[in-house]
This record gives sequence, C-alpha cells and structure tokens, in this order.
Amino acid sequence: MFGTVVVGVGIAGSVRIRDLLNPSPSSPAEHLKLMGFVSRRLLGDVQQVKQISLQSALNDKEVHAAVISTDNRSHEENIRMFLEAGKHVLVEYPMAMSATAAHKLWAVAEQKGKILHVEHIELLGEEYKQLKKEVQGKELVKGTLHFTGGPLDEERSGFPAFSGIARLTWLVDLFGDLTVSSAVREEQKESNSSRMTVQFQTANKRPLTWIEERAPGMKRDKTINFCFKNGCLENLPKAPRPAVGLFMQDLILFAKKLLGQVSKEELAAEKRRILHCLDLADEIQTHCERTAKICS
Repeated sequence: MFGTVVVGVGIAGSVRIRDLLNPSPSSPAEHLKLMGFVSRRLLGDVQQVKQISLQSALNDKEVHAAVISTDNRSHEENIRMFLEAGKHVLVEYPMAMSATAAHKLWAVAEQKGKILHVEHIELLGEEYKQLKKEVQGKELVKGTLHFTGGPLDEERSGFPAFSGIARLTWLVDLFGDLTVSSAVREEQKESNSSRMTVQFQTANKRPLTWIEERAPGMKRDKTINFCFKNGCLENLPKAPRPAVGLFMQDLILFAKKLLGQVSKEELAAEKRRILHCLDLADEIQTHCERTAKICS
C-alpha cells in the first residue's frame, strides 16, 4: 500500500479524494491509501478525511505519494517539496510555468528514484481516443484546433500556452514533434478577452494552427479542421461516456507506475512528450511577448 495525501481541495482535489476513497474494484488504484489532505484553508474533515499540515505530510514516513491539485502557479513549489522529501508525485497539468523548471523537477525525480506523473486526462477521453483512431495513418495537409472558453486568472493559471497545454498535447500526440513558426496574442483588457494564435510546422513541414480564445460568456468548446490527402475531419467524433471516470483512469495509471507495471519505454516516451509540450509552451510565450513589445 502507498500512503497518499491530496494537496489542494478545489474541484479537482475533491474528486481526487472521492476516487481515492472509492477506487475502481480490483484495479491498481486499490494500492493507494488516503492518509489525509493538505489545504491552506482550515477545513477540518472533508468527506470524513482528516486535514493534516504540509509539514506533517512531508515528514510522515507512512506518506509515500502526493497528489497535487493546487492552482497552476504553485505546482512547481509543491512538486519540489514532495520529491525532495522522498515522495512520489502526481500533479495536475501544467506541471510548471516554464520548461526550465519542468526539466529541473524531472531531474530531481530521477535523482531521488521517484515517480513524477503529470495528469493529462485530455488523452483519456473516449472522444479523443476515437479522434486518434480516425487520424492514425493519414497524411496531414493542414489543420486547425480552436478552443474557446471563459476568462482565467492568469496570476494563478499562467500564460495561455501553459494553461491551455491540454490542446497543445492533443496536437503533439496526434501529429508528432512540432516547431513554432509564429505566435501572437491579442488582448482587450477592458472586456477581459484574449486570443492567442500559434502557427506550427510538423516534421513533414505541414502547417498546423492552434487558437486559444477566451472571453466572458464564451462557451467552452473545441472545433477542429484537419485536412488529409484523402479528405477532411471537421467535427469531433461522437463517443459514449467512459465506463471509468477520467480522473480515476489517471489514478490507476499513477498506481501502475508505482507498482512497476509501466515499461521504461512507455515512461520515457511520456516524459519526452510532456517536456516537448512545455518547451513549445515556453517558446510560444516568448514569441507572444516579443510581438507585444514590438506592437507597443
């Protein structure tokens, strides 16, 4: 059994507590034992789980792993503290607000011999799995992924290339390594709206566009237009709700890693993908900030 604490009790943290208390029967997640939760707020018990201090969680030898569900800006600090205390870590994406920080954290995990697992539930949904099947084996000519949603507090969530890394992960997982051709961001501070447009090239020099757009009242949605030599995909495939929730699927994957049930090759490929996406996010932010300075 791996004693586990949840750090942060927002919406995602509450779901993590629920799933740890009720793991899928006969799944690797049954090997995770919830020891308590950590929060900056004084909450007492949550779902009959006791609140413990951060220092207690770091020092307790019965705590083997931490699930980090705090705001994005504090991921890096929390990951580092738990890794340095000799704990395994599961963290919500993005794992850090810079690629440099992410590479350093992974180096700490490897030095300590601990699992660092970054949640990417966007790859676990039935809709995405079906999309990946439809894309597989087809030669891309050009493509666009356009996301819309409500405004985010960037102080807590980070620059859009990081807070929107789920969409970037889709593109990398579907089409392989990408290079950034250009990136611009338009902001209207008075209306709290923004639009980031990124142009990529695939390894085969095919153009891909990622648009991340946010404004008050804007519906959360994703639209695609992927054109291949034999036709275009313009709608996300219809898919049933998964039998096992996405966060539970992610928890099972984390537990499998702790139990040594994931191959070194799979771990290495996942690490490479995550760090490549964060490298791209860093580059996108640099492009956008440079363009903003020129415009001003």
